[in-house]
Amino acid sequence: MQSTENMGVRGRQCVMCGCIVGITEIATKCPQSNTYQHIYVQDYVDHEGSTSIIFSLPEKVGALAEALKVFETNNVNLHHIESRPSLEDKDCYEFFVSCDNVRGGLYEAIDILKGRTKNLQVLSRNPENKKDEADSGVEVPWFPRKIRDLDRFANQILSYGSELDADHPGFKDPVYRTRRKEFADIAFNYKHGEPIPRVQYTDEEVKTWGTIFQELTKLYPTHACREFNHVFPLLIDNCGFRENNIPQLQDISDFLKDCTGFQLRPVAGLLSSRDFLAGLAFRVFHSTQYIRHGSKPMYTPEPDVCHEVLGHVPLFADPSFAQFSQEIGLASLGAPDEYIQKLATLYWFTVEFGLCRQEGHLKAYGAGLLSSFGELQYALTDKPEVRPFDPQKTSTQEYPITSFQPVYFVADSFDDAKEKLKAYSLTIPRPFSVRYNAYTQSVEVINNKEQIINLTRTIKGDLSLLEDALQKVNRL
Repeated sequence: MQSTENMGVRGRQCVMCGCIVGITEIATKCPQSNTYQHIYVQDYVDHEGSTSIIFSLPEKVGALAEALKVFETNNVNLHHIESRPSLEDKDCYEFFVSCDNVRGGLYEAIDILKGRTKNLQVLSRNPENKKDEADSGVEVPWFPRKIRDLDRFANQILSYGSELDADHPGFKDPVYRTRRKEFADIAFNYKHGEPIPRVQYTDEEVKTWGTIFQELTKLYPTHACREFNHVFPLLIDNCGFRENNIPQLQDISDFLKDCTGFQLRPVAGLLSSRDFLAGLAFRVFHSTQYIRHGSKPMYTPEPDVCHEVLGHVPLFADPSFAQFSQEIGLASLGAPDEYIQKLATLYWFTVEFGLCRQEGHLKAYGAGLLSSFGELQYALTDKPEVRPFDPQKTSTQEYPITSFQPVYFVADSFDDAKEKLKAYSLTIPRPFSVRYNAYTQSVEVINNKEQIINLTRTIKGDLSLLEDALQKVNRL
C-alpha cells in the first residue's frame, strides 16, 4: 500500500535511552466538546541508530581508537560497530558504525573522518540528516539490507486506524472507524517472520466483498491479461477466493511464496514511496487487511483488501511480473529523492494502471484497473490516450488520483518492460550496484573489486548450469 506523499511521522528523543522515538499523529474525538483533537502515539524506538557509516582504516595499532575518539569528541551516540579485513585493500580494515545525530555533532565528525579514512560512505535514514548538494557524493539515503529491516519503517505511515478524511464514506460511522482501528492494530504489532493474524470478517464486510467479486469476475475473462486469468483459478482452489469468503493474507502469502518468493505483509496505512518500493526489493508487498465502507461498495478513497487481493495478488504469482516488480524496488534503494518520485510514477503507470498488448488486443494488468469495475471497462475503450511504455517519458507523466486516467502506457510484455526498466535504473546516480540474495533474503551492495569477482563467479556457475542443461536437452 503506497503513497507518493511524505511520511507523516514526527520524532523526539527518548528520555530513557536517548534514542530517536517515532511519533504517529492520530485524530481522536473528545466526548465533552464533540470535536477532534490530535494526539501522538509512540511508533518505534530507533535503538539501531538512524545513520550508518562505512569507512576503511590502515591496519595499525590504535587506528580504530583514533576514529572512535572523533565520535566521542563530537558527542555522537554509537549504537553498533562491526569490523572486517578490507575486501579491496589487504592493508586496511573496513568498519561499519551505526549511530545517531541526537546531539547534532555527526556532520562535524564525518568531516574530520574524511581526512583520516578511506572510502567513507554515509547511509542516512532521516530526511533531516541530509547534507548540502555539494556533499551528496558521500551521502546515500538509508535503505534496508535485510528483510527484517522492513520492521524499522513498517509503522511510519501517513494515516492510522480510525483516522479518516471528512469526505470518507465511513467518516461518520463509529462502528466502521473502530473496525479500522482493529485492523490497524494488527498491522502495527506485526513483525517479520510472524504468521499474519487471521481475521473474522463480519457478514456486512463479506457482503461488500461479494458485490465487488461478482462484478469484477464478469470482466476478467475479456479484459484482464492472460497471466492474470491463468493464476486466478489457482487462487480460487488454493486460497479461498470466493464470492462469500474474503481470503486470509497468510494463506495468500504462502501461495505466492511457493510460486515466486513474493510474500505479503500487513500494513496499517499509507507508506511513503521510498519505504513501499523498498519492500518490493525483497519481494514483500505491504497489504491492507481492512475493507471499504459498505455504503459504497464500488468506491474506495484508499487501497483496501479488495484492491490488494483482487488487483495485485494474482500477478505476483507470475514469475515475469514478480521480477519486474522487484526491479522497481531494487532501483529505489539508495536513490535520490527526485528519482524516487520518478520510480513511483513508473509504478503507478505499470503495477497500478498498466496495459499490455496480447494477440493484437489491449489487456489490463494494473491492479488499479483490475480492482475497479468502472475503470477496467473505460481503459479498454477509445476514450483514453494510449502510449507505448518508455520509462524515460513515463516517469515524468503527471496523473490524477481521484478520477479515471486520461493516459495509459502499453507494454509489449512483462519481460520487455523489465528490460526497459533495468536500462532506466542504470541512469540513477548511485555509487554502487545492488543485488538481491534470495538465499539470505538480503540486499548485497556491489561497490568493490572483490564483490565484483564473487558476482562473476556466481554468474559463471549459472552459465555452466545453463550450458549443461542445453547439452542434455539437445541429446533428447
